[in-house]
Amino acid sequence: MPDLIKMYIRQTAIGFALSAVFVTLLLYFNIVNLWHLVTHTDVGLLAVFLLWLFNGIVFAGVQFGISIMLMKYDDEDDDDDDHRGMPVGLTPIRVEAHAQRRQNRQISRR
Repeated sequence: MPDLIKMYIRQTAIGFALSAVFVTLLLYFNIVNLWHLVTHTDVGLLAVFLLWLFNGIVFAGVQFGISIMLMKYDDEDDDDDDHRGMPVGLTPIRVEAHAQRRQNRQISRR
């Protein structure tokens, strides 16, 4: 299995684990009276599952995005000279631009 797929599965599992912790803390601290709402309705278990699922999708996506962005980009043809974005051998020169000045016209009010 490719390394990228392994990393995706690992980061998705971490995201869903974080979602489980998040939903557990929401219920434990009774945020916006969620514990009462879940325990006093017949579809409370479905609501908790959907809350975990949708937060898991979001957390997994964020977790994978962060892990991808933190990967080191290894460019094999990089010669490791630091030119700070300037092409080698080119030197910037100053060029003056001449433009005619416009005259401000007064708009007469009626």
